[in-house]
Amino acid sequence: MIKKILTFPDPELKKKCQPVTVINDKVRELVRDMAETMYDAPGVGLAAPQIGVHQRVVVIDVTGKDEQPQLLVAINPVIVHADGEAYEEEGCLSIPKYAANVRRHERVVVKALNLEGEEVTFKADGLLAIAFQHEIDHLDGILFIDHISPLKREIFRRKYRRTMEDLQEAG
Repeated sequence: MIKKILTFPDPELKKKCQPVTVINDKVRELVRDMAETMYDAPGVGLAAPQIGVHQRVVVIDVTGKDEQPQLLVAINPVIVHADGEAYEEEGCLSIPKYAANVRRHERVVVKALNLEGEEVTFKADGLLAIAFQHEIDHLDGILFIDHISPLKREIFRRKYRRTMEDLQEAG
């Protein structure tokens, strides 16, 4: 089922998530709902807190429009190794109509559980590495705008507030 994506400045987005202790039908349903919501948005990743669920679950799919979807599910993901540096433009489904350059690691190794409760390892670079870092940040209540300079963040807040006010007036 497609869920409502929470948007900035909703305080739920700043809460830290709890680890998943049991992978059961409820968690599988959460993953299905997250995937459906992400594809519908459309986005390349979604973390559970973005739909108001404070569990450490992310879904990611960085395949292009003309490629076969490849959904990655990471439960309780942890970055165990990171290196290199990337400075790329990021956006977020929870911060619509805004993007900014963010400094991230170029490569990461992520350990997580899959839907069968087995440990899996993802070796990621490029967009996938950035997506993992972005989504894992969500699990810790961190938004990509928290990584930009204070000046850019203040400019963002002012501009974003005006954009949202304009959208409400139009809607």
